Parts: sequence; C-alpha cells; structure tokens
Amino acid sequence: MPPINPLSDFLPAYLSESLALDHLPELNHRHLATSASTNSELIAAVQDGALHASEKHLLTAETQSAGRGQHGRSWQSPRGNVYLSLYHPVHMPISGLLSLIIGVELAKMPVIQTLNAQLHEQELTPIGVKWANDLGFYSHHSALDLCQSEMDKQEKQTLPFHKLAGILIEPVLKSGKLVGVVMGVGLNVQATPKLTAQTCEGMSYQAISLQDINRILALEQPKSELPSLRELYQQMSKALMAAMTRFEHLGLERPTGQTYNLDSFLTQFDAMDALAGLRLRVTQEHNGNVETLTGYACGIDTHGCLQLRQDNGNISALFTGRIDVIQQV
Repeated sequence: MPPINPLSDFLPAYLSESLALDHLPELNHRHLATSASTNSELIAAVQDGALHASEKHLLTAETQSAGRGQHGRSWQSPRGNVYLSLYHPVHMPISGLLSLIIGVELAKMPVIQTLNAQLHEQELTPIGVKWANDLGFYSHHSALDLCQSEMDKQEKQTLPFHKLAGILIEPVLKSGKLVGVVMGVGLNVQATPKLTAQTCEGMSYQAISLQDINRILALEQPKSELPSLRELYQQMSKALMAAMTRFEHLGLERPTGQTYNLDSFLTQFDAMDALAGLRLRVTQEHNGNVETLTGYACGIDTHGCLQLRQDNGNISALFTGRIDVIQQV
C-alpha cells in the first residue's frame, strides 16, 4: 500500500497562503490561486488518500476553470468572488434537508443580515433561501439590467430569480462506502457572471453580486463597505460547519431547550423562504414524459421537499423540478 501523502503535499503547485484562516483550528484549510473545481479536487483527494477521510478539510480558491453547479451545469467563476468547498465526514445518509440547512445558515451570515436590514428599510425584497440550492431573491423591479435567456424572453410572464449564491452537495464514497460529504458554495461578491442563452440553460434567473446589491442600496443611502474576501471565507466556513452540526442533530432526541430540532429549523426556513407565497409553474420529467404543475409555494416538508398548493387545493411534495415564478398582474 503506498504511503499517504501529508496534507502539506496536497496540490502544492497552486497553493497560496494569502487567505489562510485561523478561526476554525479543527479544519485543515488550503487556499488555491486556481482550481478546476474545489468540489472535484476535494473529492479526489479524499478518495485517493491524499486527505484523511476521518478529518474535516476546507478548500478555497480565487477562481475555478471547471466549476460545477446542479445537474452538471457549468458554474462561471470569475475572480473577485468566493469559491469554497468543505469536506465533512458523515455517519448517516444525506437528505435533501442538508442543502436547505446550509442555505439558512448562509443567510444568517453577518454580511447577509446587514444587507437585508438595509433592503427592508428601503422596502426592497430581502435575500432569501430558494429551494433547493440557492440564495437570492425575486423582484419585479431592479436597478440592474435583466439578463434573460432566449426562453425567458419568450416567457415574459415569468419573474427572474436574482441568484447570489449556489450550493452543491456531493457524497464521498470509498470502496463503495459513504465516508463523507463535500459541501460547495459559490458566492458572487465583486463579479457578476454574464449569463447567456447557453449558460442560463433555460433557467429563469440572472446572476447578482453583493457589490450589485450594495450599489442598489447606495442609491438611497451612503454606500457601506463589504467584508474582505478573507472575512467572507470565515463567515461562510463557519456557516457550513454550523449547518453540518445542525443536520447531524436533527434526528436526535431533543432535550428541553434544544435549538437543533426540526421544528426550529422549519420555522427559520419559513422566515427566509424566497418562494413563500409565490405562484409557481413547476416542470418535471418522468421517464421521458414532461409534467407541469401550477400552484402556490407553501414551504417545505420534513424531508426537504417543496410543497405546492395546486389550484384544486391539493398539496404536492416535490423532490425536484424546474421552477418558474409566474408574475401576478
């Protein structure tokens, strides 16, 4: 059996210590000037033994050359943004709740809370958690030009999603056994990827950055300073650690005063739900057949499925599907 490489040998050619973090000593952290994909590189390093599967590892990068999103979509990774992946050993199956818990913990970060307070003051839509893997908001009006795909242009009745961050969760297997999970987050900070008909891939959304939101707020009040990238890495990695702790405690018997229980999470999610009360058109594919459902979003269930109240009054629990928000006239 070949010797396990020490952590210091992990991708040394691209290693940069400029953003070394000291806030979470239990994490083995490496920052790269460039990465193909922080998720892919962490998974490969754990699987080939370069990193110990029983330890937590954080990988951050200034840019990615082959960043990935949900369902194999590409994730544009210009410099000036945050790209982060955390490997965490697990001893339980991963459910759809994890990405939503991560979304809630990210929305609780100081930078998001500060911006949301200012958005509320100006009666603008706050940043929320969009089922199942995004942070951002829907808005009828924006100081920004919309970036729409060709499909969006033909469907003017739909409302675009202003996407600030995306979450990608992937299980890590060794010898066919689940050993951990990699939680990846891309956050638009200074750069806003310019989506095209090809990169939008039919999704009704446009990218937005923290700087864009700050610019909107500055139209009505003095511009506030955004945290440094190093501070954002710290806030985000703390949020991911908190999310994993919360997820691990969901299935445990809760003592009096326990704050990690499912009811507490669902209440917090409802307060941050970017889809709450919106009319949706959900398109699903089953064995080559396309089914379209319409109705109003009414939160999530205890398994993390989106609940859709259809026009006939029935509530459907949806595990996946393309979501379009229908504008109300």
